[in-house]
Amino acid sequence: MIQITPQMRIVVAVEPVDFRKGIDGLVRLCRETFEHDPFSGCVFVFRNRKATALKVLLYDGQGFWLCHKRFSNGRFGWWPSRGAEKGARTLAAHQLQVLFSGGNPDAARGAPLWRPVGPAR
Repeated sequence: MIQITPQMRIVVAVEPVDFRKGIDGLVRLCRETFEHDPFSGCVFVFRNRKATALKVLLYDGQGFWLCHKRFSNGRFGWWPSRGAEKGARTLAAHQLQVLFSGGNPDAARGAPLWRPVGPAR
């Protein structure tokens, strides 16, 4: 089972990807295009040209997970702009959950990165 935690780095590909690519093809893309180590534990997110499906690639220390989600109706209304660095953009874990449901991660308000546990003194 894959668990996305707030500590994980999430990298979203800006350009659409050929969904005939499997694990090896996406690993190569991570190395060559994004200049990221696919074995680092980052979560890599790709979309198809029609914006109707996502692929998520993740290395868990033992092997790769490749997950595929396809909408039965509709498309992803939001995707990062082409101006992102090295063809990718990073998201927070709560933003990825919004993206998975077809929403706009930029409009998602999440918990602050740090907040005190007890009352302020």
